[in-house]
Amino acid sequence: MAAYESLKLEKGMYGTPGKTFTQVLESLDPSAGYAGTPLEGLDAYQRQLKRFGIRAGGPGSDRIEKFFQTGDSAALFPEYVARSVRQGIEMENLLPSLVAATTQIDSMDYRTIESVPAQDDKSLKPAAEGAALPQTSVRTKDHLVHLQKRGRMLVASYEALRFQRIDLFTVTLRQIGAYIARAQLSDAVDVLLNGDDGKTPAAAVAAAGAKPAYADMVALWGSLSPYRLNAMLASTPAMEDILNIAEFKDAQAGLNFQGTGKLFSPLGANLLHNPDMAAGKIIGLDKTCALEMVQAGGVQTDSDRLIDRQLERASVSVIAGFSRIFDDAVRVLTYGS
Repeated sequence: MAAYESLKLEKGMYGTPGKTFTQVLESLDPSAGYAGTPLEGLDAYQRQLKRFGIRAGGPGSDRIEKFFQTGDSAALFPEYVARSVRQGIEMENLLPSLVAATTQIDSMDYRTIESVPAQDDKSLKPAAEGAALPQTSVRTKDHLVHLQKRGRMLVASYEALRFQRIDLFTVTLRQIGAYIARAQLSDAVDVLLNGDDGKTPAAAVAAAGAKPAYADMVALWGSLSPYRLNAMLASTPAMEDILNIAEFKDAQAGLNFQGTGKLFSPLGANLLHNPDMAAGKIIGLDKTCALEMVQAGGVQTDSDRLIDRQLERASVSVIAGFSRIFDDAVRVLTYGS
């Protein structure tokens, strides 16, 4: 009998400090041991699905009740929920295009660091022989990073779901993940605009007219120097304004947008659409040094409730916060006011 077929699965696997359910499984049944076998390419969780004959996707997916055929197989259900929600987050997630560093913590309190270089500090001048090198001061911020809990409550009885196909339920869970991703993006935008203390607005560049012109975009690009403008965030009305700037109506860029839906890159920056942003603002930043994401674990589920088929009022949530690293690496183009 293969190792994965004899594992005892239980609720306690979800409570291991610093480890996810899959990581606990991997420690008991390492994937490296399946190299060169038909199970190569499956992780420890996927091998457990195979063990119990649970088909979680595709036209022939099983019904949800298949998870609850035994006590061991029921322990797989919360991880299925968490993975489906993560898929939804990844499908909608713009944060990888904005975040310079992601910090994982195991508490609810986190104080990050900051460095506030003067203009003189941004250029490394020659140091005479024997002279002291210029200093870069790094210190702990005087406030904690504000962590937000984002999630949804599952409100449905097991009886209502037991005969539903798993892949259909996955669609609902992915939407929960998409909602979480959009909410976290709003949190990140708020920090970019107002700082992680809520009292430090990003420096603004005012447009000359009621709508942004090419000269305004160039001014935004120049205001970030010596940082690079490589990411831009805009609301739907702002995106329309940018797309209508004459200098950006390049035939090849338009063909790419019409054919693939991929937005062009004004001045070399990755243009990102955020429908929830306020109109009249375009955020420009250097994504390599502007924003830190702080996560307190991954997707959290009420594992006990889900294993015991108590889907009513079972929560799915993520705890995360954001901090500006270098304030000067963010600028906001304002217009229309």
